[in-house]
Amino acid sequence: MDIAYTMLKFKFGLLIFFAVICLYWTWSIYIKLNTNKYPAKTHWQILISDQTITPIKDTKHLMVSAYKDHRVDGAIRIISIIRRGDLQPLHCFFCGGHGCFPASVAQVEMHSDHFGFPFVTTDVLCQSPSMYNVTHVTISIHSDIKANQNQHFLSIQNKELREEKIFPYNFTVCISNLFGGYNNVLQFVQTMEMYKLLGVQRVVIYNTSCGQDLEPVLVHYREEGILEIVEWPIDQFLNPSKGWRFEEHKGDLHYYGQLTTLNECIYRYMYQSKYVLLHDIDEIVMPYQHANLHLLLEDLQYQHPRVGVFVIENHIFPKNHYEDSGKFKLPQWREIPGINILEHIYREPSREAVINPTKLIVNPRHVVQTSVHSVLKTLGETFWVPPDVCRLVHVRVPLQGSLTKDQLLVDKKLWEYEKELVQNVDNTLRKSGLLL
Repeated sequence: MDIAYTMLKFKFGLLIFFAVICLYWTWSIYIKLNTNKYPAKTHWQILISDQTITPIKDTKHLMVSAYKDHRVDGAIRIISIIRRGDLQPLHCFFCGGHGCFPASVAQVEMHSDHFGFPFVTTDVLCQSPSMYNVTHVTISIHSDIKANQNQHFLSIQNKELREEKIFPYNFTVCISNLFGGYNNVLQFVQTMEMYKLLGVQRVVIYNTSCGQDLEPVLVHYREEGILEIVEWPIDQFLNPSKGWRFEEHKGDLHYYGQLTTLNECIYRYMYQSKYVLLHDIDEIVMPYQHANLHLLLEDLQYQHPRVGVFVIENHIFPKNHYEDSGKFKLPQWREIPGINILEHIYREPSREAVINPTKLIVNPRHVVQTSVHSVLKTLGETFWVPPDVCRLVHVRVPLQGSLTKDQLLVDKKLWEYEKELVQNVDNTLRKSGLLL
């Protein structure tokens, strides 16, 4: 019986030995094949893009930025601008410490909102190989890696999954575009200072062009630390539209790429900001029952814990109607170009048959794709905030132009901040060299 037991142990040991040899041999062949297939990094010095817009070789498509999306198995999401009629299969190529190599065919997800324009904001999803620590990615119509040696690569951002408690910002405002030599200095400064009073810690602006009076103001806010300026030279690559409807405004791309920049900003601040506000530079998200945005969102989130998208109604304050006292016709602002929002306290009433336009406050980790007035894909719930709780203060040309002043509603909410606001605006204008 002892002999039989000994023989059994011997046979079992031989089986384990040969299994180990077989595994080692298989792994050696795998490494050899992959080493031959994927060139070492020293064999190919990749070109890394330092621009916000990067052409895709041999196409009319454009890449913008690349982010690791931890919500979809760590896929790399490349924010892109794709010509809808010229889509071909796209291939992903990665580089890292182990060299450069191809992965799989890219998954292309065109956004559903394009408003009829030829070019559309698009997510190009690339599955990165898990056995390598990849740092850069590009996309191409060519499947052969050798055909892409002159294609620029994008740095992969958001590689680390950060906890909300260590985010540097609670509230970030994403301003989609400045273009056309935008020079509305006074309204810009008043809006920025209102943001700060309401608790905004970061503002992001995608700048195509601005006026010479606004430039020193942008420099001041950037040096102060509240403003990030992302250069957005979309007009060097496409003929961007100045409007939102192709039939009316023509061009290649909706409103200077507004949809692209809004989505890019969400991913840029995915792991930096608890909330992101998506609206235009002439709009202010104004709480009407809370002193600031922190208290507003604290209440809203407590009441609606599963909500990741808060929809805020836009309410127009016509710039052609002024308050009668003239108390804010301040002499120091007389030569500053732009609208003085404190002079406009008359608000257009809501109409029963018309839904007011909206903008958004979002938890960026709940958003996959967004449009201007609503999200296209979300991982959470959406809540429409009542306007008596919060609304957008939007001083602009009237929407209901036939209404007289007597038919408008008096809304002096901004005046509750007048003392600090006026003082802070003066300080900023002085530091920007626009006031003596």
